This record gives sequence, structure tokens and C-alpha cells, in this order.
Amino acid sequence: MTIREKFEKREEAFLSPLACPSAETLGRERPEDPCPIRSAFQVDRDRIVYSNAFRRLKYKTQVFLAPLGDYYRTRLTHTLEVAQIARNISRAMLLNEDLTEAIALGHDLGHPPFGHSGEMALREIYSPDFCHNEQSVRVVEHIENKGKGLNLTYEVRDGILKHSKGYGKIIPDNPEELACTYEGRIVRIADIMAYLNHDLDDAIRSGVIRAEQVPEPCSRILGLTHSQRATTMIRDLVFSSEVLDGQLILQMSDSVYDAMTILRSFLYENVYRSPGVHQEFIKAKKILSELYACFLDTPEVFKREMAVAEMAWFSCSDVSHDRNVCDFIASMTDRCALNLYAKIFFPSPTI
Repeated sequence: MTIREKFEKREEAFLSPLACPSAETLGRERPEDPCPIRSAFQVDRDRIVYSNAFRRLKYKTQVFLAPLGDYYRTRLTHTLEVAQIARNISRAMLLNEDLTEAIALGHDLGHPPFGHSGEMALREIYSPDFCHNEQSVRVVEHIENKGKGLNLTYEVRDGILKHSKGYGKIIPDNPEELACTYEGRIVRIADIMAYLNHDLDDAIRSGVIRAEQVPEPCSRILGLTHSQRATTMIRDLVFSSEVLDGQLILQMSDSVYDAMTILRSFLYENVYRSPGVHQEFIKAKKILSELYACFLDTPEVFKREMAVAEMAWFSCSDVSHDRNVCDFIASMTDRCALNLYAKIFFPSPTI
């Protein structure tokens, strides 16, 4: 019996019947021999962590542009906070932590630079159907590993695809919006728990809002600090959820759920749409739009930059030119986009 098989036996002994055991994965698009040491979901987690897309998250915006300071969250630190919250919840509910972590670590791999303004820009210039969760799946299926993809399990890819909730319900009731595993559904909730907490934290640190502006029910019910709010949300979900007719119903108390909803509305009105943040993202949209138009109109420039980025194979794939350009734009970090914009559009001294 291999180490992996022994571990799978251990999972059978301690996981909830509602968990997704590693040994029961629906498998990969391309069959491969199992690892003798790691379970299928542990392999997926490792492939994500060692991917180029994961490393680039370090220099992608969460809310505040990275150059504003070293203490603000980036897309990478957001991802790590989501993974930590999701693992804590899964552990408490005796679900599969490795599956949960793999989904959480991969959920934003396809997020464009400059946060949601980058996503909005690509919706305007490439397709109104562009969304970062589908792009994240595209990254792990078609872009990483020089176009071969990471060949992740079905459960991880499904969780990545269905993690996004936009401005919809914190806990959706539409079955089509739910991941096929409870681990994937937990990541979806952990994502919003994470950004509600750290975006508020960063907004206060930056001076965009003051602590005393936070709605009273949010401070009273959720807590005054990042730690207090996260603890309240996690505990409330764990202790409020229940099993009915063999199904795990993920739910929260009315008071905590309402406080989270109020906090999200407050952040949208006072942070994400604040004049200071909004003006910076208007500039970001302009940068991405002009880069996109340049690459679309001058394929030779696109191929040159692909070669510089050691992605020459990328422009030779069997999809349309505009799809390739969109993929390249979405893969950029903030600083890559800024540097490339300056290189292409700013005059260079000749002496």
C-alpha cells in the first residue's frame, strides 16, 4: 500500500460522509498515474502554488494599487486569507481541507490586473461575457504549462468556476450557482468573508474611510477588529449550518448575515465607488484598453512582447487573435501593464 493509499484510508475514517474524499474524485481530463505520496487534491494544490499565474498574484491589485504602500492587500494575500478561512471552516465541519485549499488557492488565477476595473475593461473591449472565474478555469486548463494546462481534477476546476458571486447573495439559493462539492461552496463564502474584512481594514488604513463611519450594526455584531470580524463570521457559519435530509445546509444567523450584507453595501458605496479609488481605476481601464487596441491592430508588436515574456508559444495557439490578446492582458501584473504601456506609448530619448 502506497503512502497516498494509506492517507486515503485515513480520510475514510475521519471525514464527514458529506465530504469529498480524495479517492472518489471524478478525475482529470487527461488520465495520469496517481502520485504514490500525495492525494489527487494535494497534487492539485501543489500544481497551483508552483504555477506562473499564482506567482503573478503578488503584483495584482486587490482594491488599492500596490504602489500605494507595502501594507495593503494584493491579490495574492487575498488568496491566502481566503484559503485560511476556508480551511478553518472545512476542518470544523470535517470536510476535505486539501480540496478546499486547492480551490481557494486557484480561485483568482485568471483575475486581470488593477482589480475589478481590469475585469470591467475586458468586458467592454473584448466581450461582455468576460469574467475572472471563467478566466481562472481557462488558465488552469489551457494557458499554464505552455498551453498544456495543469490537468486539475474536476472538483477543483468546478470550485474555481463557481466561486464568484458578484453582488449576488452571500449564500446563494440557486443550485446552478453552487459548486458540486461542499468544499467548493465554502470557498465561495470564505471569499466574501475575506474581502469584507481586509478591504475594510485597508480602506481605514488608507484614509478612504474612518473607523467611526462603519455602520453601527457591523461593529456591534461583527466586531471592531479584523480578527474579531473573521472569528464571528467563521463561528456563525459553522454553528448555524446543519444537516437536513442528508444535505449540508450552509447558513448563518440572521443578525450576522444582515450585518455582512450591510457592510458589503457600505464598502461598495464608500470604498469601491469612492472618488479617489474610482479615479485611479479609470486610469487603469485606459491603460488596458489602449494596450488591447495596440496588440489587436499590430500583431507584430504582440508577437514581440510575447517573445519578451517568454510566451512565444502563446500567440501560436489555435484560438482567435483577440482571444490571445485578452488572455495576455488578463495575465499581466499591475506593474507589467504599467511598464509595457510606458514602453509602447511614451517617447524614448534617442540620446
